[in-house]
Amino acid sequence: MDAFCVQYAPRAPGHPAVRDLLRLLLEVPGDGLEPRLAWVEQWIHWMRDRIPAHGLTDADDGALSPANSRLALLVRVLEGEPTFRASVTRLVSGVCAGSRGLKLFAQVGLSAGNGFFSELTDRFVRGVLPAPPEPGKLSELLLRLFPVPQDAKWLGALSPALLARLTALVGEPPPPDPTPSSRVRGDLMDALLLLGVQVAGLGLAEDVRDRTPDMSFRASPFLRLRLVCDAVLARDGAQEALADLARVVEDCRGVVRTVTRHLEESGVSVDLVYRLERIRHGLDRMEAIARVLVAPRGEPRWREALALLSDLLEHAHADRSVRALVRRNARLMARKIIERTGNTGEHYITSTQGEFHHMVHSAAGGGFVAAFAVALKFLLTGLPLAPFFAGLFVALNYAGGFVVMQMLGLTLATKQPSMTASTLAAAVGEDAGLDGGTRRMERLAALVPRITRSQLAAILGNLGCVLPVAVALGLGFQFLKGHAYLTAQQAQHVVETLHPWKSATLLYAALTGVLLWASSLAAGWFENFIVYRRLPEALAHHRVLRALLGVTGARKVADALMHHAAGVGGGVTLGVLLAVMPGVGGFFGLPLDVRHVTFSFGALAFAGCALGPSAVMEPGFLAAVAGVLVVGVLNFGVSFALALGVALRARDVPVREGLRFLGAVALRFLRNPIPFLVPPRDEPVPLETEARVVPLAGPPGA
Repeated sequence: MDAFCVQYAPRAPGHPAVRDLLRLLLEVPGDGLEPRLAWVEQWIHWMRDRIPAHGLTDADDGALSPANSRLALLVRVLEGEPTFRASVTRLVSGVCAGSRGLKLFAQVGLSAGNGFFSELTDRFVRGVLPAPPEPGKLSELLLRLFPVPQDAKWLGALSPALLARLTALVGEPPPPDPTPSSRVRGDLMDALLLLGVQVAGLGLAEDVRDRTPDMSFRASPFLRLRLVCDAVLARDGAQEALADLARVVEDCRGVVRTVTRHLEESGVSVDLVYRLERIRHGLDRMEAIARVLVAPRGEPRWREALALLSDLLEHAHADRSVRALVRRNARLMARKIIERTGNTGEHYITSTQGEFHHMVHSAAGGGFVAAFAVALKFLLTGLPLAPFFAGLFVALNYAGGFVVMQMLGLTLATKQPSMTASTLAAAVGEDAGLDGGTRRMERLAALVPRITRSQLAAILGNLGCVLPVAVALGLGFQFLKGHAYLTAQQAQHVVETLHPWKSATLLYAALTGVLLWASSLAAGWFENFIVYRRLPEALAHHRVLRALLGVTGARKVADALMHHAAGVGGGVTLGVLLAVMPGVGGFFGLPLDVRHVTFSFGALAFAGCALGPSAVMEPGFLAAVAGVLVVGVLNFGVSFALALGVALRARDVPVREGLRFLGAVALRFLRNPIPFLVPPRDEPVPLETEARVVPLAGPPGA
């Protein structure tokens, strides 16, 4: 053994790795798949340890990286020891003959189309219960040899040149045994054919064909994909056939891009987006397999094979991860909702002084309606109703107020942040690759001030109108009835609950921001549902509606549904959430409540009328006024942050890109804050932004 160590590792003869390698080579099993796989597993463990790279250098190899030091030692030993080389050759041939790689190449990392909850349950069970051994599948062997996701980097860092030398040594068993390379090549060819059948079936589905109406069925590249895969198999992977496959794959990608653009214009379906991702991943896998098949033998082929194997290993671990499944499906759901939310948010952005003033007037109308909703809420909460009916009537009150705002073209300020954040994320995502970000920042520099000015206009309109209307209602009631609308105890309770540090009002304000964001998701989902199901078109051609209202009347109903879908869906959702949150908290024993800036300001106005002018100037009341202002900041900030984060993720914008953008906007604001607050007298609309920012011809309401 000492002579062996000195011969093959003269600079590190005492290292345990050399002695361990000798033991491994002396214990190579002669037959049996399971003993051979156990030996391969021990060999991989031996490969993972480092030995000094300086001890494994020669004139041919030069200095080796730690990842390849042991691989170089193994190659050197097999080159010098024919007995060891023969035993390892028989082992490699036996492992390849007893294993199948179809599942590894054609299924790992590619979803089988199971539902979310079915897949979630399956992954959870596999993570808890022990898995039965399946030695005949290379997909299971890969995870057995590399049980940690980080192993993919180690595998990808192996030297293709050393692996090519190792293959030349042990990859040619004596006849009649088939060579390992021919066995693996057969599995790759089978996987290519199976992937072609699956991708072709997905691409020829009805919902995909409906979104490419200009292409006939016979001209579909997915139909040609199936035929080209047959040709590749018939010609045993000839380079000409693989070149034809590459061209057809690119044509299929063009169809996917067309369908994706159609989805962004006419509504998004999670099922269809999910299938499009399956098509993309299937096409990527087919290209990776084709690159391995077409690569010349030796180092070039191993370079492509290592890239494929490391990618397969990453996907194999992701296929068992519950977290990866949840993240992927959350992204698809966010994509479905954010597309429509962003389109709706465009209507909340003003460009000129006229639109700014229109927003102020629209928001003033929203404040007018909110004052009456606040008064009605105090009336409903004072009735001796069961908790269910009390919550139901309060929800109807809120939702009714929001729907009235929508139908009258009025605006509620707190609905803007989550809507406009989606539009902002769309702008970031669309320009992610333009000239290093210069043109993107120029376009966003024009869009962000418009958003902030529009939000300021809505706030001024809401708060500037809800205060006088609430005071007028309170004083008018007191003049007619002889007593205040609220009792002294009710008024004092309102003041105490709005105190910024003596109550939990800040926590409740942040919670309300979450509810505002959730309502914007509901708005986008409902509008997406309307558009994707083509309900406006169905109503415009409905026989009963046409008989009752005529063709023009049916078209007006369809247009009204399209125009008000997002506002009504979001408003009803927000009304229900604001009403039920205290009850949900009480059910679980949590003191939850909501704080909406417009309604809180209206409630404080009613409390001031009940307490009198002298009480309004007391420190407690002034602190409550400050609390309302902080409530507004938290309402806007939390809903905007959540919406922007989800929208950026849905559009695959990196977090670093979003933070860099926010920092640049903050710096621009510090240098020149005026454009963020007041519109210029004559501001031209840039052509690049005009297509995305819709002038306010009547903004959606709540």
